Amino acid sequence: MRDIGGIIDASTTVEQLGELMDRGEITALELTWYCLEQIARNNENGLGINAIAEINPDVQFIAESLDVERREGGSRGPLHGIPVLLKDNIDTGDKMHTTAGTLALAKSRARHDAFMVARLRCAGAVILGKTNLSELANFLTDDMPNGYSARGGKVHNPYGPGTLEVSGSSSGSAAAVAAGFVPLAVGTETSGSILSPASNNSVVGIKPTVGLVSRSGIIPISTSQDTAGPMARTVADAAAFLGAMVGVDRADPATRSCGDAEPLDYRRFLNDSGLRDARIGVPRSYCEDMEEDQLALVEGTLDAMRDAGATVIDPVEIAAGKGDWQSPVLFYEFKPAVNAYLDRLDPHVPVHSLAELIHYNFEGAPATIRYGQSRLLKSEATSGTLAEAEYLEARKRDLMESRTEGIDAVMAEHRLDALLFAANKGSGLAAKAGYPSITVPAGYDDSGLPLGITFTARAFEEPRLIELGYAFEMATKFRRSPVE
Repeated sequence: MRDIGGIIDASTTVEQLGELMDRGEITALELTWYCLEQIARNNENGLGINAIAEINPDVQFIAESLDVERREGGSRGPLHGIPVLLKDNIDTGDKMHTTAGTLALAKSRARHDAFMVARLRCAGAVILGKTNLSELANFLTDDMPNGYSARGGKVHNPYGPGTLEVSGSSSGSAAAVAAGFVPLAVGTETSGSILSPASNNSVVGIKPTVGLVSRSGIIPISTSQDTAGPMARTVADAAAFLGAMVGVDRADPATRSCGDAEPLDYRRFLNDSGLRDARIGVPRSYCEDMEEDQLALVEGTLDAMRDAGATVIDPVEIAAGKGDWQSPVLFYEFKPAVNAYLDRLDPHVPVHSLAELIHYNFEGAPATIRYGQSRLLKSEATSGTLAEAEYLEARKRDLMESRTEGIDAVMAEHRLDALLFAANKGSGLAAKAGYPSITVPAGYDDSGLPLGITFTARAFEEPRLIELGYAFEMATKFRRSPVE
């Protein structure tokens, strides 16, 4: 296999990779092997990132078939032949497992692709493998290290393996993109699980509006907050990736709120003047617990936005405060959602309900629940009917305080294009609202830990967020690779 390391590197964009393949300078098969070689170099060996849960055994043949198709009929689009990793809570109807990092599902294979995965295959993406994650998307227990799962072990931050926080739960997806294993990876988020690891690993993460990307075929936590989203090294790559993921799925009622329009090509919104005349609000209360070196980075980002023509309204106040109020919604929604998923698994899988999963963990080896399973137990104690008054009142309060009295109110009051948060500080607020956010690299603190800044807006305002994120990225170019 020809070494293409002299042609591409970890900074080569998806657009550039597509152009190289169109010109015949590289092939999808060569690109796939290049990615596999990066994994071999720094996943178990080298930096020891431990981001990869499993490699698709058919990946070579998938890449070869896409090369033949390109030669004979041209490209399907920007993702044709591009290797992609999926978080290991996303179904693939192939030879790979879908485990969410739990040993109870170690032998579970899905019968069908998740709707979003089928969309990616139609776009020509090469599904390379699956990434490690915080077990059960960090809904197993309290006080478990970010990026840890019983099946996969601990994911490490490529900017400081063993020393810097990788964050979770889409830790493997973020670390794999940051380390140059693949150009693109899919993460999932219930509250901060795309935005936080994107910030800590200096990559771009988009948490879409709930319903923009289908949730079917993804091991769930919350029917009201779950979404999948793209992780990439640039806003342009993330925009191209998001466009391939979007689509109305008859199996997921949330996607019908998007209407029947054709999915957008989000690359249309890559405007390097996107900050000019933009109005950006800064909720200062979300910065109260930050260190001085990180606050200095935030101030630098605000200066860069002003220099790019934005009006920064600093501070703005959100009536709901910091948006980190305790809500029982997830504990109520998890039980019926995960029961429905587990009930459909093949008979040889040892668990088909939350109760059986808890029992399996209690009866298993110590590694099965090294940190306990407190969140599973708390959810199992609910009825699973979503009929409890506490749940209904909490969900209504979440929507009121995050939307009506929160994001909607402050954006209307100040006529904002977006709210600006450091890292994932506002992720809980946006999660409860079901609203979109984009995180873009914004520098590195004194310890070397990356810091992202996050733009948040209202439902289905992804185009404006991409425009703002791209303009900020082009004005600053803060990101640097951890792998020289």
